[in-house]
Amino acid sequence: MRNRYLDLLRALAIVRVVVYHVTGWASLTVLFPAMSVMFAMAGSLMAATLYRVGPSAVGRRLRRLLPSLWVVAAIFVPAMLFTGLPLTPKVLLWLFPVADPPANYWGALALSPIWYLRDYLWFVLASPIAIWLFRRFPLPTLLAPYCLLISIELGIYENPHGVLREFGLYFGAWLLGFAHQAGMLRRMANRVLVPVVLLLAATGGAWILANPGPRGYDLNDIPLGNALWSAAFILVALGRAPSGAAWVDRNELVGRAVTVLNRRALTVYLWHMAFVVALTPLVDVVGWSHQNLLGQAIRVALVFVLVGVVTAAFGWVEDVAAQRPPELIPGGRPTPPAGGQRDVTARSPLPVATSSTTVADGSCGTPTSAVPEPTVERTW
Repeated sequence: MRNRYLDLLRALAIVRVVVYHVTGWASLTVLFPAMSVMFAMAGSLMAATLYRVGPSAVGRRLRRLLPSLWVVAAIFVPAMLFTGLPLTPKVLLWLFPVADPPANYWGALALSPIWYLRDYLWFVLASPIAIWLFRRFPLPTLLAPYCLLISIELGIYENPHGVLREFGLYFGAWLLGFAHQAGMLRRMANRVLVPVVLLLAATGGAWILANPGPRGYDLNDIPLGNALWSAAFILVALGRAPSGAAWVDRNELVGRAVTVLNRRALTVYLWHMAFVVALTPLVDVVGWSHQNLLGQAIRVALVFVLVGVVTAAFGWVEDVAAQRPPELIPGGRPTPPAGGQRDVTARSPLPVATSSTTVADGSCGTPTSAVPEPTVERTW
């Protein structure tokens, strides 16, 4: 069965992102560094797929990532072209965003979350090499992105390419997902985990306090503080993750909400900012200030309602991309497997063998690397 703790963590991350974009509360980025958590869990899933099917995992991830983007592009790109966006070959980046695709004045705000897909795409493409390095040199590979970011922030590496800066900021979280999938985080003894977490949190927190950005202590404006603080958070959230959270499904409404947010995470993420931008003028029309809690709550609720409508309209694309039967609202009662057999899937992270590793087809072999391979892919 699925690890509902990880499902809950992902659902909370999506909700946190939406609430932050509506309210702009910088404290949310510190309390829950959602983007790094999302990259860590995505890295864990990518590692599981690589362990199971090898480099073809890249194609599988892209197949699940791109169709939802294409739906957004099919609607917004023509609208931007009609409102001033020049038609140039760069428009094709909306099909495969290895760089920021072009947008006009309003599209740049409404579609600003595209950066996440750009980084995700680069991380997926880099993962076959990264997993090879990680299995042979786990600790140096984990430290490499943080060393890159430190060199950039301290001015040692001047004028880095934008992609390299993103690797420094978020690829460390992605690699922590590799470590989670391999079981390394769970196996860390408290005498190691606790000092590491305290060191990362203290260093990251000190950097944040000493280097506030234009929005104060918003982690999005403080890359090094963001990376270090997020690493400490991930080590706790995933390193001491429970094997499950069965209580999530004891309340049908909560369980269904967690399932929907997991099955429609990409759709929610891609569309929510457009509604945030569209509803922003309400602040002036109705007279709510950004400090008005009632006004903020109403805007958050309206954004989620509108996202719910568009998710019902287009969320099924995620089902098709994942080769699942399309559903209007995910999480209904599953159809029993033929013959009454139980459908068993893996928990994540998977147990790691010490002397031999069971592979997906049930055969056994001897590990050949410092990091043993998990056995089965856990997808979402």
